[in-house]
Amino acid sequence: MVERLDVEFQSEGTTCRAWFYRGHPTEKRPTVVLAGGWCYVREIVMPVYAKAFAEAGVNAMIFDYRNLGVSDGDNRQHLDPWAQIRDYQNALSFLERHENVDPDRLGVWGISYSGGHALILAATDPRIKAIVSQIPVVDGYENMRRAHGTMEYRALWDLILKDRALRYEKPGERLYLPHATEDSSKEISSWPFPETVRTFMQIKETEAPLYQNKSTVESVDLLLNYDVGPFVKRIYDTPTLMIVAEGDDLTLWDLEINAFNRIPTNKKKLEVLPHTSHMTLYSDKSKVEKAAEMATAWFVETLKP
Repeated sequence: MVERLDVEFQSEGTTCRAWFYRGHPTEKRPTVVLAGGWCYVREIVMPVYAKAFAEAGVNAMIFDYRNLGVSDGDNRQHLDPWAQIRDYQNALSFLERHENVDPDRLGVWGISYSGGHALILAATDPRIKAIVSQIPVVDGYENMRRAHGTMEYRALWDLILKDRALRYEKPGERLYLPHATEDSSKEISSWPFPETVRTFMQIKETEAPLYQNKSTVESVDLLLNYDVGPFVKRIYDTPTLMIVAEGDDLTLWDLEINAFNRIPTNKKKLEVLPHTSHMTLYSDKSKVEKAAEMATAWFVETLKP
């Protein structure tokens, strides 16, 4: 039986709360940190992976970023990618000091937005000895241009500029927009895909009641400047598994594969899941379990529990 413990750590003065899945009750084991994508809370799909890792002898810790879920933070539903990356780094600092963790065998797993974070972390934090980057966001600008199309992209920019003006004129106030919506021609959202709102609202009803289908508009403003390109070329020696959904047109599988090809280490592996979409890696149990099996095998091979 995998034991799940409630833990918390400090990230730049803010308390982040997490679940620690212990792979062994007394031994120091390799440990993987997991966090989610756009607006995610820890209940969304990640427990499947964490349990699989722990059953294979690799501890796992899933945390909520600051401002989301059960973690603290006054700027609720605000997604700052660099703050999230620092939350990951502070999670690693917490784990280095944990009695059940081998600090020389730390790994990172990420999905969608955090799949990009995992790549950046591999390039910038030498404590990390292996990563899994799953259906990652790799270029926010290109992603938003293609996801929204010309007219919706114009409307998105109008909203961003309104938010910038509001934050200047009335400090402390800000605009919000949905994570996703059924009809993007009538309502601007961050990710204008009806299957996204359907999938996540179903997950909210059944597994993740703290999920909220909204973020600050500034979150999208920050996303437009997010690009893993300068970082992937610095992954020289960190074992890297990238899991891509065939034909993914949400986070754009062609951009993902191009990013993978720019990683210079020979300790890398690309898995393209056939007959899979971005969202079926949340909604289809068999697809989730297949991806978890791949990720588990990678961490067992590279972190050696």
